[in-house]
Amino acid sequence: MLNEFKAFIAKGNVVDLAVGIIIGAAFTAIVNSLVGDLINPIIGLITGGIDFSNLFIDLSGTNPASLAAAKEAGAPVFAYGAFLTAVINFLIIAWVVFLLVKAVNKLKAATAKQEAAEAAAAVPAGPSEVDLLKDILAALRK
Repeated sequence: MLNEFKAFIAKGNVVDLAVGIIIGAAFTAIVNSLVGDLINPIIGLITGGIDFSNLFIDLSGTNPASLAAAKEAGAPVFAYGAFLTAVINFLIIAWVVFLLVKAVNKLKAATAKQEAAEAAAAVPAGPSEVDLLKDILAALRK
């Protein structure tokens, strides 16, 4: 059973998946910083200083000063700003993944095209159709 487990772990798909998860977790931290530190302030500047991450609707009626104060007091809140931030994060991650997949597919296509060209060049060139037809015509004339 231990050998089976080792064989399972050693398969390329499992290792690739593990690497992908680790890279994804690190990439998420970068995207969160990008959204929180760069994009949200720009959006806030455009919208007149509104910080999306702190937008909320108080459901308790106590009117806390901030989202942090409401959470600290345990007041129920509808934190739609955090949701908007999560949507922005998702869209950025999806866009970057799209660009990465597009680049990888382009690289694969270029590699496949180059391999096909090398394979075609490696095949010895035989007579063309015109040459074969000329040979047939010459043989028929005899």
